[in-house]
Amino acid sequence: MKYLILVQGSQQDFDVAPSADEVAEIDAALRKFNQDLKEAGEFVEAQGLAAPVHTRRVQVKEGEPLVTDGPYGETQEVLIGYWMVECESFDRATQIAGLLSKCPGPESVIDVRPIVGSGQDF
Repeated sequence: MKYLILVQGSQQDFDVAPSADEVAEIDAALRKFNQDLKEAGEFVEAQGLAAPVHTRRVQVKEGEPLVTDGPYGETQEVLIGYWMVECESFDRATQIAGLLSKCPGPESVIDVRPIVGSGQDF
């Protein structure tokens, strides 16, 4: 079964640049996290996203697409990155998210969502 592990953050997380040492620490931790998932055969894909200020939102208003640019409110949670994993259960995917939450970096909210059609019906 495949799951998306969705990391939520805010523009504030991007406004303060981490030091070179902090970047190196975060990078090393995430590389190890990804490598551990690969060795377990659970890694599918992972991507970090650009700062929310670089977001465009498209929504329908009166039958027409309306495009608005970021930034969004500093406290509004937005998607800042994701992992797609393939593992045995929702519990295992949740455990993986817990391990991710221990990596260095800004505090964030992490959601785990099953991918429909990837092995289990909901």
